[in-house]
Amino acid sequence: MDSISDILNNHVLIVALIACLTAQVLKAIIELVRHRKLNLRVMVGTGGMPSAHSALVTALACGIGQTLGWASPLFAATSVFSIIVMYDAAGVRQAAGKQAKVLNQIIDELFQEKPELREDRLKELLGHTPFQVIAGSILGVMISYLAAPAY
Repeated sequence: MDSISDILNNHVLIVALIACLTAQVLKAIIELVRHRKLNLRVMVGTGGMPSAHSALVTALACGIGQTLGWASPLFAATSVFSIIVMYDAAGVRQAAGKQAKVLNQIIDELFQEKPELREDRLKELLGHTPFQVIAGSILGVMISYLAAPAY
């Protein structure tokens, strides 16, 4: 039982999860404003504005920096981890989404006359634009600093 209590008392973890959840809720709000329709699927899907992955890892790194010190090896490790996650979100996953879009168009054209041969469509919204990643990162930093008294 002490393990669960320790996890629930890990303020750095809780703040990072709050940053992620906030980003996911903001995705739904932004979707509502843009399309005048509530789409809760964006809260559990990948991609979109802002990047929840970026908010999570940035808040985690900032929380480590605030609690253990900005010169600590753990802050350095979480910072590098954050950069890799954000690079992947804006680079590799964004490129995979663009490839999926092209493949879906090819499949649509090839099987236009034979709908029984159609396969499931590939998911196109996988990654983030650099702006979405930066917005998520700023959100993570802001939430971490707002939560600083909890550390």
